[in-house]
Amino acid sequence: MRAEELKALQKEAIEEVLAAYPEKTAKNRSKHLGVGAPDDESQKTCGGVRSNKKSAPGVMTQRGCAYAGSKGVVWGPVKDMVHISHGPIGCGQYSRGGRRNYYIGTTGVDTFVTVNFSTDFQERDIVFGGDKKLQQAIDEINDLFPLNHGITVQSECPIGLIGDDIQAAARKKSAETGKTVVAVSCEGFRGVSQSLGHHIANDTIRDIMFPLSDEVNKDFVATPYDVAIIGDYNIGGDAWSSRILLEEMGLRVIAQWSGDSTFKEITAGPKAKLNLLHCYRSMNYVARHMEKEYGISWMEYNFFGPSKIEASLRAIAKHFGPEIEKKAEEVIAKYKAITEAVIAKYKPRLEGKTVMLYVGGLRSRHIIGAYEDLGMEVIGLGYEFAHDDDYQRTKEEVSGSVLVYDDVNEYELEKFVDKLRPDLVASGVKEKYVFQKMGLPFRQMHSWDYSGPYHGYDGFAIFARDIEMAVNSPVWAHNTAPWD
Repeated sequence: MRAEELKALQKEAIEEVLAAYPEKTAKNRSKHLGVGAPDDESQKTCGGVRSNKKSAPGVMTQRGCAYAGSKGVVWGPVKDMVHISHGPIGCGQYSRGGRRNYYIGTTGVDTFVTVNFSTDFQERDIVFGGDKKLQQAIDEINDLFPLNHGITVQSECPIGLIGDDIQAAARKKSAETGKTVVAVSCEGFRGVSQSLGHHIANDTIRDIMFPLSDEVNKDFVATPYDVAIIGDYNIGGDAWSSRILLEEMGLRVIAQWSGDSTFKEITAGPKAKLNLLHCYRSMNYVARHMEKEYGISWMEYNFFGPSKIEASLRAIAKHFGPEIEKKAEEVIAKYKAITEAVIAKYKPRLEGKTVMLYVGGLRSRHIIGAYEDLGMEVIGLGYEFAHDDDYQRTKEEVSGSVLVYDDVNEYELEKFVDKLRPDLVASGVKEKYVFQKMGLPFRQMHSWDYSGPYHGYDGFAIFARDIEMAVNSPVWAHNTAPWD
């Protein structure tokens, strides 16, 4: 399909979707839908879309809540701390272990990522308050799991509605036990998406963990090459793949937030010489704080696909000077033959194939290069909880006309996919089975469909295999959607 035809089809898809809405809804949603291109100077954001606004009432949004952003993303992967879901049992169970945050340790002894700790609120707790129940839970945790290095209290919706003072309870228990207790007021109804939960969690790291840095890290010996990985949650082992490359080029990773992370690593953040930011959306707040407060520079990096890996390695190395730059080139050369073999194997089977993306707040733009390394074309993308600056950064990543949809609902996404008929849809688990029933290849991009890692050179080989396997499976030719 020629570029002009694709752009016209993308615009037509938006017009058809908006035509089905009442006038007020159509006006609102039109601000969140657009067609973007890298050379369109009239657009400040990709597609000219607006973002980080309340979802339209009554639609099936794919967004999560503030609790999900704090417990499920930022704090939950810290492995040697216990994270209490403070409220009814459902939120804790839903957020337990689903993101595949890999970690090393003995679960239930010195690591607790996949264990569901909940205060299990009942009606009486709503009526009479749950502060005493919370304090009892903290005591029980310290008795049963003495090797924990601290506790976080992740507030669910009822806590904010009934006015429980979890901050006071946390301070009291921290004083009594000598262990850090972090109260996170991340009630799900706050904000418009999980993005506010990220911000709230970042603030608690700033306010509670950083002041402990010198005390906890008394034995810390600095080197000129200390870096911290920020915003990599080690899904499927991604952070480990990234860490390998950084260490091979001569850098020392002193902290890894927060996948496979520890209490001590979180407090060590202010000791870094450079913060390497993977998930900009969820952790830019604390990176900016460390730049302002401690003078620590930060930069984004992208280890999806060889083109972006090479660019990122060189940009990181440039910060440290000729010695590290030389080692970075050696690392790139070391893996060159491997990546060329992967591309030679899979690109002929994928070249010219089209893909539509809809992921959280980062991956839709970060993963573009990996698809393009395989000869594929991204023709549609969007985010659940991105902000305007995310869409500005997206504009720098796209290479052609792209349909852009912010906080897209199920109706819109189905219509867009049906109109553009991509060869692959890459999104979340909530969308997965809809498109598979439509006979369309699908990959789950939140937790890699139980595969991974996808970061790094080794991860690219796994990514290429998974995408080719999905796109070219013969099963799709035998599947028709029940509603067709």
